[in-house]
Parts: sequence; C-alpha cells; structure tokens
Amino acid sequence: MRPVQYKSSQNQPIEGMMQPISIREFRGLNTYDPYSIEDSYFTELLNMSTDDYPALSTRQGYTIQGVFGSRVLGMGVWRGRELHAVFNDGTWRRLIGNAWTTLASGLNTSAEWSFTNFDGNLDGVNLIGCNGVDSMRRYNGSSVSVLSGAPSNGKYITTYQNRLWCAVGNELWSSALDQPQNWNTFAGNQQDSYRKTIESSHGEDINMLSGSLYRLTIGMPSSIHLLMGGQPSDFNSRVVTDDEGVANNNAVTAREGSLSFMHKSGIYEYSAAALPDKGFSELIRTYYNNIIITSAAGSDGKRSFFSTAAGETLVYDPRIGVWSRWMLPAPTCFASIDQDLYIGTASGQVLKLGGTVDSSNPITWKAVTKPFTNGSIAQKQRWLKMWIVAEMATGSVLRISLSSQASGESWDLVSTITASSAVAQRIIIPVRKFALENTVRIKLEGTGWIRLHEITRQVRQLPLY
Repeated sequence: MRPVQYKSSQNQPIEGMMQPISIREFRGLNTYDPYSIEDSYFTELLNMSTDDYPALSTRQGYTIQGVFGSRVLGMGVWRGRELHAVFNDGTWRRLIGNAWTTLASGLNTSAEWSFTNFDGNLDGVNLIGCNGVDSMRRYNGSSVSVLSGAPSNGKYITTYQNRLWCAVGNELWSSALDQPQNWNTFAGNQQDSYRKTIESSHGEDINMLSGSLYRLTIGMPSSIHLLMGGQPSDFNSRVVTDDEGVANNNAVTAREGSLSFMHKSGIYEYSAAALPDKGFSELIRTYYNNIIITSAAGSDGKRSFFSTAAGETLVYDPRIGVWSRWMLPAPTCFASIDQDLYIGTASGQVLKLGGTVDSSNPITWKAVTKPFTNGSIAQKQRWLKMWIVAEMATGSVLRISLSSQASGESWDLVSTITASSAVAQRIIIPVRKFALENTVRIKLEGTGWIRLHEITRQVRQLPLY
C-alpha cells in the first residue's frame, strides 16, 4: 500500500526579514555618541551592578551601622579588622560587631581626618590619625592617646619606608626610621627624620599623601609629585605632572599596585611608572563636571567607587572595564574590611554595603538602551517583536517605556509588571505605535531586585525609497 504523500507548503521568505538580534552581554554605562556605541552599552544606568556579569542586576543595598553628628570626617581600619570613624560631634568611635565605643571626644568638628597603621617602636601596631588641627592621635588596640613628638598641624598621614609621613602646608615631614614619636632628629644618618618643601608652579599646598605604591606619591590640587629614594641622604622629589592633581586626600584609592584619583578634569589611574591616564574613564566623561572638592574614592577589593555631586557614585569594575552609576547617601569617605565596604556619609551615617534593600527600603533602578536602528540610521524598518528575559524577586516592579527620540525624556509607558514569583521569564514589549519608527530606545526602570539576562528585537528592513 502506497502511503499518501502531501506536498509541504513552500513559504516565500519575507523580503528584508532579519533574524532576532539578542543582547546577552551588558557592558554598562557609555556616554559617547548614542548612535555609534555598541548595542551592549546603556546611555543611562542607575543602581545597577555588574556582579552577575554578563547579566545586569540591581546593585547591593546597605544597612546603617550608626549615625552620630551630621557628617563623618574620616574612617580608618585598625589591623584590617576594626572600623574607626571620626564624626563632626567631635568624637572618635570604634565599631566592633554592632556596638560603637567612644574612644575620644572634644575633637575639632570640621577638619577631615586621615589614618594609617604603624608599628615601629610602639607597643604593637597602632592606628595613627591626624586632621591638621588637633594633636596627632594613636590607637593601640584599646584606647586613643596623643602621639607625642608629632607635628600638631600635620595632615594626610601615611606610611612609607618604615616612616610616618605627613604634610604641613607645602612641606613634607617624616618621622625618624621606626620612631613615630621622633620627627626632629637630623644627625646625618639613615635613621634621621626628613623634611622638604615641595615646590609647585601653582603655589599650592600638599593635599594628598599615599605610601601605597613603591614610591611615596604627593598630591596637590594641580600637580602630582613623587618621592624617590630609600633614606634621607638620597630622598628627592620630582614632578610627575603639572597638569592634573587630586581633588582631596579622600579622592584617592589604591588597588593592585595602582592609584586611582579624582580631579576636576577626570578620573585617573597612576602606577608610579607612567603618567596619570584617564583612558579607562573616558566612557563616562560627561560626569567629570560633577567631580567636586569634597569627592571621595574607595575600593572593596573588586570594584572602585568614585563619589561625585549629590550622592552620585560612579562604580568601576576592572575585571571587564565596565562603569555603572549608583545613588547613595552622599559619601565623604570609604573603608573596607576584607570584602566588606563601609561608607561614611555627609549626614553622619556609617553604611555597610550588602543585602537587597537600602535600610529596609526597596532599591529604585533604571537602565536606558542606546537608540536601536538599522545598519544605516536612514534605513526604514518595521518592528515586529521585542522582548526581554529577566528574573525578578517577588514584589519587584518593572516598568517598560519606549521612545522614538535618540535622547531626552519623551517616553511612552507600554508595560508594567509586578513579579508574583522569582523565576526567569520572557517579558514581551509591545511595539504598538513604534512599529514603523526608524529609531527606538527602551527604558527599563522599577523597584526591587531584578537580573536582566537578555534584550531581543526582531525587525524587517523596508525599502529605502
């Protein structure tokens, strides 16, 4: 018996039909020309993290560890395990677990503090702190006391070549070798103290010291200097650059043998072997204007954080060269213990990053794509399908808007989703009146936790005429 055979229909391919275009690697924030950047970049990004790269997810939240006064003036870490902070109520406090202990009071209520660890001939490793107004202080593991012999007006304390270093105006001071209480010995040998005026063509004072590299780095508002040598007889300074400086002592962070620092002209990397370079931050150059004299920088060992104006914090992930932008209570300083990052704020709070909410409040986030077009911006097209694939925590809210403008705030809300379960799902984006637009941008925004895996679009190219 012969089987019955049917002819299969031969559908003609639709002219101009393109395969779905999927984006499954998200490269963060990019402020270059939006038409020219790759599809994997976003032109706006708020409170999103690269922790789940190549996916994009809501950033970590924070918990409030304590609030004292109305500004944190500085934070330090003793021996990598105890957080210390000075507040503008004039107190120096220590955090162990969830308990704060006041170690000193009556301190100046406006001067910013800097800290470093040092042993030398002290009774073990001490946390040394100074603010340029009060006498230099030291913490020995139990109490805070005055560091005798140190300059009372020294600022920007750091450790380098077994010496303590600080700045007094435009003069660089060093303690004697392994003698943090001796800053005035000049006997002509390698154990001597050291003192040198750092000249600047701009006539500026020192506003940053860092012993984190293999050379001592000296910052001024408009220049960077380097101290060469290993003992007083061969110590000498040289100008690294007379074009860029640092915003302040807190606007510098060290990571993997290089310094990142903030200046009004950009965010720079410097390794003491080459000139400072801001190539890594050019993707977010439009935010340079937000760098202010009170900007701060820090690192949790994985990422670098750069606070600018009004609580805006630019976050750089060096693993993949990706930038994102967070909004946090305005940071004044950062400190890290192991992988935990602590943030001192301009409202007297000490925050600890972690969790999925901001002190019990859901996190608000946003991501805006580049304007999607054909290979040629002038090529007409018809939008057929568009969707995303995302995971959302129960109760999280997602709002999807579309715009036919390459920039600006002309948006049409096309969908709102409230998650009822934490599962990965395809979410259709209705194209509606945008079906024949040459350019379409997508804005994803909402509250609560989300992990974005994919953005996919399918279009048909139309004739040019």
